[in-house]
Amino acid sequence: MIANLMMYARPELDAAHDRYWALIRENLRAAGIDGPEQLSQNAEEFHVWRHPDLVLSQTCGMPYRLWLHGKTTLVGTPDFGLEGCAPGYYNSAIIIRRDDPRTALAAFRNARFAYNMSFSQSGYAAPYWHLQTHGFWFGDRQQSGGHLHSAQAVAEGRADIAALDAMTWRLIVRYEPWAAQLRVLEWTEPTPGLPLITATGRDTGTVFDAVARAIDQLTQDDRTALSLKGIVRIPPESYLSVPNPPDVDYGR
Repeated sequence: MIANLMMYARPELDAAHDRYWALIRENLRAAGIDGPEQLSQNAEEFHVWRHPDLVLSQTCGMPYRLWLHGKTTLVGTPDFGLEGCAPGYYNSAIIIRRDDPRTALAAFRNARFAYNMSFSQSGYAAPYWHLQTHGFWFGDRQQSGGHLHSAQAVAEGRADIAALDAMTWRLIVRYEPWAAQLRVLEWTEPTPGLPLITATGRDTGTVFDAVARAIDQLTQDDRTALSLKGIVRIPPESYLSVPNPPDVDYGR
């Protein structure tokens, strides 16, 4: 058995995530589903997502539609109450340095763009399609390996611009002093948020209910820390209909 909730993991939230998982696990056990004692927060993401005995994990919409649909089962999507987004949806903050004099996205045509991974909906696909309306895509691209690293690269002047998952941006603003050096230039259009998945064959209704109940059982402090408003059902078709950028080989 394996489970993790790594997508918004931070040291400041470790204890809250542990308490959240303990409640989910208790609810699953009450319904006859075993879960691991602890979350595997540091495990390699695809090892977790493709594990044959996956109990629960959170993935990104792009890996889900590229590789995990049909090999895992969609449970539901947490709602983080993001401004301008329907429940369970999210968007990307396109961020630049606060002292950058440029005010229009078109002025960044030749800028260095930092992105976490090319299979990230919020870090790569969302800005790609957003920029198509401006008639260009960044030629100078730098892979950072994580949203936090992308934001740091911009703050430190190693990159000019980046796109960050709105929930990650919220946490960066909350916890990182250097976030004051950054500002949002534009927001992308909302798409379905990061879904919870489980192994195929598992009763997803039971897992959904266990998560929903756990959110209700959290203390107000933990719900606020994790920004959890609830969990919603977004159909797989809504994830699969989001287009992929054509400039990357997504064979895996």
